Amino acid sequence: MKIQRFAAVLTLLNLVLLLVLLSQIHSVGAQGTPGVLRGRGLEIVDERGKVRAQLIVQPPAPTAEGHMDTEGGVILRLMFTNGRPAVKLGAGVDGSGMSLAGDAERREWDGIQILAKTQESSIKITNKDGRVQVVK
Repeated sequence: MKIQRFAAVLTLLNLVLLLVLLSQIHSVGAQGTPGVLRGRGLEIVDERGKVRAQLIVQPPAPTAEGHMDTEGGVILRLMFTNGRPAVKLGAGVDGSGMSLAGDAERREWDGIQILAKTQESSIKITNKDGRVQVVK
């Protein structure tokens, strides 16, 4: 009789333990869409570990007028396979800008640069032959 009682109690404890474990598995399930990813920078690398894209927040720096900006700026860079920037987007307290590079292999930069500054906005086009056109 004692063995039957012991077996019944042990079975009951196993059943309670099973129910507790099953309830915990249910509560750990999917929790909906993830929240916001926060950080001071983001780098995306290719299969060789080379940085191909960057999103960074820059610390405050002197402005063109010599004042310290209080906000810093933010830059998005997309790189060629050799690490040189192909696309740059930037924003700061004194304006924003964008540059599109034409050729990854040349030492001299060629491409388009667009600046929207508080003082003066401009578009600068630099050709492979070194000819520069500026619209202000």
